[in-house]
Amino acid sequence: MIKHIVFWKMKEMPAPEREQALLDLKKGFEALQGVIPGLLRIEFGVDFLRSAQSSDFALYCEFESRAALDVYQAHPAHQAMVPKVREVNVERRVVDYDA
Repeated sequence: MIKHIVFWKMKEMPAPEREQALLDLKKGFEALQGVIPGLLRIEFGVDFLRSAQSSDFALYCEFESRAALDVYQAHPAHQAMVPKVREVNVERRVVDYDA
């Protein structure tokens, strides 16, 4: 099994826009469950501490294999999320590992 974890920091924006953007991203990523072959689990979380060390939101995924992660990365449903995330983020960190 492969685990894929991504953390993002958001650009500064008014609170209502921030909350709507996070809600839209959560809905969009969670809608990928059952759509992409080999994607076993997907979770989208929003940080509630908002400390200086915190990321603002995170994505956690489990995949059957490295090949399934590759399918996810190239899949049109995932690719449709990429520009939506890029609109609101200023920093991205990712870890992919065998579990």
